[in-house]
Amino acid sequence: MKHLGLIVGAMLLLNGAQGFAAGLQAREPAPAPALVARDLANVEKSLSDYRGRVVLVNFWATWCPPCRQEMPSMEKLRQKMAGRPLVILGVDSGETLAEVNAFLPSMKLEFPILLDPESLNTRRWKVFALPTSFLLDAQGRVRYSLAGAIEWDTDVVQTLIEKLLNEVPHSAQ
Repeated sequence: MKHLGLIVGAMLLLNGAQGFAAGLQAREPAPAPALVARDLANVEKSLSDYRGRVVLVNFWATWCPPCRQEMPSMEKLRQKMAGRPLVILGVDSGETLAEVNAFLPSMKLEFPILLDPESLNTRRWKVFALPTSFLLDAQGRVRYSLAGAIEWDTDVVQTLIEKLLNEVPHSAQ
């Protein structure tokens, strides 16, 4: 009988781990907060511009070592998912265009970088640590979140993203 308690405990642990793949915490689907920011070309972008696609929103800063460490894996993820309805948005928090532009040559990133120099979006999204990331489904709902850095191009993360991509209507792909 004492083994039954261990088995039940292990089953509960495994079931809980399904919602916490690679550190990403499953969340009850809820509409994402508004996000409006300018890109590096000073063009205003809104989260609604990406409706119908799975969106990875990553809040980061140039001074943040874990942010810098995870960015190459986000670019690898973008490359692996090229042609799929996935968008990665890097939202720089609290820095100027000059600071971001000085940093970017050290990275070869082709996903959009948005600027949040006054941290208005950062506060609206209730981001308290950098990096913090959110995975949104094609309806613009937050489905997963993570405070901290991960390797975005791992099989575990890609499987989770594939799950969200499979929910995208074929007409949107």
